[in-house]
Amino acid sequence: MKKAGWLIGWLIVLSGCTSETIYHYYEGPIFGTSFHITYATRANRSLDQKILKKLNEFNHSLSTYDPGSVISRVNQNDSTVRLDKYFTTVFNRSTEISDLTGGTFDITVAPLVNAWGFGFAGKKEMNQSRIDSLLALTGYRKVHLEDGRVVKEDPRIMLDCSAIAKGYGVDVVSEYLELLGIKDYLVEIGGEMRCKGLNPKGKMWRVGIDKPLESLITREIQEVIQVTDMAIATSGNYRRFYIEDGVKYAHTIDPSTGYPARSNLLSATVMADDCMTADAFATAFMVMGLDRAIRLSDSLSGIEVFFIYGDENGDFKEYASSGMRSRIVSYTSSGQSSLQPVHPEKAGSGDL
Repeated sequence: MKKAGWLIGWLIVLSGCTSETIYHYYEGPIFGTSFHITYATRANRSLDQKILKKLNEFNHSLSTYDPGSVISRVNQNDSTVRLDKYFTTVFNRSTEISDLTGGTFDITVAPLVNAWGFGFAGKKEMNQSRIDSLLALTGYRKVHLEDGRVVKEDPRIMLDCSAIAKGYGVDVVSEYLELLGIKDYLVEIGGEMRCKGLNPKGKMWRVGIDKPLESLITREIQEVIQVTDMAIATSGNYRRFYIEDGVKYAHTIDPSTGYPARSNLLSATVMADDCMTADAFATAFMVMGLDRAIRLSDSLSGIEVFFIYGDENGDFKEYASSGMRSRIVSYTSSGQSSLQPVHPEKAGSGDL
């Protein structure tokens, strides 16, 4: 049996399988983006509906586009909301990563993301006075969990976990598959992915990292890496942006300034044991910029990175940690992959 599919930002090559075990391929819309899942099990054992149920359950916890979700009710200051395991896990891990990044990663940035036109509310006319007022509602230390509820310093504080929740959704599905006894799989949601075991050829999974091109028509792969038993997430400002009065505004907001982050770092790919961690750090590194991101990533254990940045001539340059560089395959001296380009959607376009 042969199945093939383009993953969001990643290339997976699928091929034949035995009569006892086949590789099922399942895809669909979720979180305002799409998912692609490949898993090996018996031919007559489809797990698709169980996976979809798990995804919808997760979405009802952390989607800011679902007015009845846990996070939406927290943002509405609903005193009757009961926090579930998904919300508390993301909240606690977000706080840890906020500490590690000095607040560069911050889920209380929601009012600023909304005001700039990248969130779940309408864009506002931005000026310094508005930014200052919104910064007063921003800061991860202004909110905490106490006796199973969210305590805010100001009731106008809102949370947006979109920079970490997609990655956590990947983990939730991956760990669910493992609970069901699946040993070979790849789970991808909106460009974030986690894999285990081997692909249908009996080899490690191969994924492609996009070249940071703004065009939605012309796509190229910057590098191809070979991985297993790892999670990978990429954040980039090269597709989700708008131009106003000749100024480009990208979707990654700097919590310290209230403005969209500006640097020569075009995309940040992070590899970690879990996708929630990879997702959050990829966003934080984009806010930091190249130099700070390199320094922090070098100090963290269990993290490998691949950064694409622009030099003074506008050419693409790369930085890769040693662990990431050792996984690069099918790469020529010209910087072009020998594999065909994938067809990803907009980077970071999920509406979770």
